[in-house]
Amino acid sequence: MAINELRSVSTFIKAAELGSLRKAALDLGISPQAASKALAQLEKHLQVRLFHRTTRVMSLTDAGQQLLEEVQPALLGVQRALKKARTTKDEFAGPLRIAGPRTTFQPILWPLIEEFCARYPGIQPDVLLEDRVGNWVEDRIDVGFRLGPAPHEGVIAHRLFPLQMVMCGAPAYFERHGVPESLAALSSHRCSVFRHPATGRLAPWHVKLDGQLVEQPVAPALISNDEVLELHAVLSGKVLGQLAGATAAPYIRAGQLMPILLDHMPDIASYFVYFGSRTSQPARARAFIDLAVERLTDSPQFVLTREELADAASQLPGVIRPSRGQSSV
Repeated sequence: MAINELRSVSTFIKAAELGSLRKAALDLGISPQAASKALAQLEKHLQVRLFHRTTRVMSLTDAGQQLLEEVQPALLGVQRALKKARTTKDEFAGPLRIAGPRTTFQPILWPLIEEFCARYPGIQPDVLLEDRVGNWVEDRIDVGFRLGPAPHEGVIAHRLFPLQMVMCGAPAYFERHGVPESLAALSSHRCSVFRHPATGRLAPWHVKLDGQLVEQPVAPALISNDEVLELHAVLSGKVLGQLAGATAAPYIRAGQLMPILLDHMPDIASYFVYFGSRTSQPARARAFIDLAVERLTDSPQFVLTREELADAASQLPGVIRPSRGQSSV
């Protein structure tokens, strides 16, 4: 017969403390019959009698006293650990494991973490940024950010904002090399190409053509597996680049970069925040997810409007702008 050791030992200890099996059952929230069965199973399992019983009194045998002294501290330790596990789930302190892509997402994620830690100083962010999709279960990830489909089955997704891929360059580049007026013209321009850190492959430029997403061949004048280096190269006027909208947005708004070929700019995918069942998550993870959704969902900080793009493109050298009083349409 199978024995529930934890229930049997708990019943034994409580009966020893209270001197009554009926009182032990009441304290443990089980029936007297269940308590009696649990104690009988324990004695049968150990092949030793633990109590002397009369109609009014029960007292420990020598074997029972020895067992009580051995197991009571251990059970108290288990109970403390279980209580701590329950309370830790609702604490706004301790580690928070966050995963996300290294490329494009670092400047987006840090302000979020900084604000969250200012609210809850006891949080210890444990951040894993890499472009390959790891095993979030084995890595014990609480909250994950990814571009596109879920990396694992069984996770919940919330869409944040679209990934725009903006073809752009610095004013100095256009003054020196001119403005490409078509996709075909890109072949005669100096372009940067990103090497994917996880695969080592060159990431092609993606463009929208006749409503379809297609790859656009370019002759790379610069290849890099680091987005920050690529950004600096584009800002310096040495090359054209196809940059993520979230990366390019502040520089386009400041006039340091100018977008080109807007009719062919694609929205490749969207960023999502991923997490497991909210009912089993620590409170700190739920709060971080809520902050991410609040701050990042369709955030204008990371998405350029059509009006912003059109206004920036109108500043390109050689673009004829309407004179004052003329309609721009």
